[in-house]
Amino acid sequence: MNCRKLFFTTILAGAFLFGASGSALRAQGAAAAAPASSAVAGKIAVINVRQAIVTTSEGKQASAELQAQFATRQTELENLNKQITDLRQRLSAGQATLSQDEQARLTRQGELLARQLQRKQDEYQEDVNASQGDVIDKIGRKMIDVLDRYARENGYVVILDSSAQNTPILYASNQIDVTQDIIRLYDQAYPLKAGSATPKPASKPAAQPAAPKPAPSQPPAAKP
Repeated sequence: MNCRKLFFTTILAGAFLFGASGSALRAQGAAAAAPASSAVAGKIAVINVRQAIVTTSEGKQASAELQAQFATRQTELENLNKQITDLRQRLSAGQATLSQDEQARLTRQGELLARQLQRKQDEYQEDVNASQGDVIDKIGRKMIDVLDRYARENGYVVILDSSAQNTPILYASNQIDVTQDIIRLYDQAYPLKAGSATPKPASKPAAQPAAPKPAPSQPPAAKP
């Protein structure tokens, strides 16, 4: 498999943030196909692909934009969650005072809100994942060129992704970590447009809006 194609495939799988799961990045496809006798000694490095993508100026900007884009829907989910919690507490506190008809009405209302919350939460997560995929695709395609050029110019024959869940890396010295170098080179190659301020780092991973709270269990029906 072509090195560049392999890198791009794993960057999409391993750096997909917003429920991300890791996958090893190995820029060694062509080298692996060569006979051992013709192999040329070279250096080995590691890179945290996930960190590299989200720490670039472009990644930070995209993260802030996504968080702003989904802020209204996030608030809507939180409000629905609060309504369900309030209903559950009202039912629990009013078991001895509320009529059976009122308890049944509140229970049906809670069940309806819980289904609505689950549906909206599923739609929200699907849209977040799609938007995140677009960000990773956009930055990842350009980062291929940066990493490829860096590896060739500095004599690296293997670069592994230390952020991958299934990475074979058991130990790697900080001295062979090229993450910061790639971030710096990417920002130099693809600076933000004039007038675009680099947003402050978010408290959560860049380009990964906070996931909504899980839908609570539906309010229990009060015993008659």
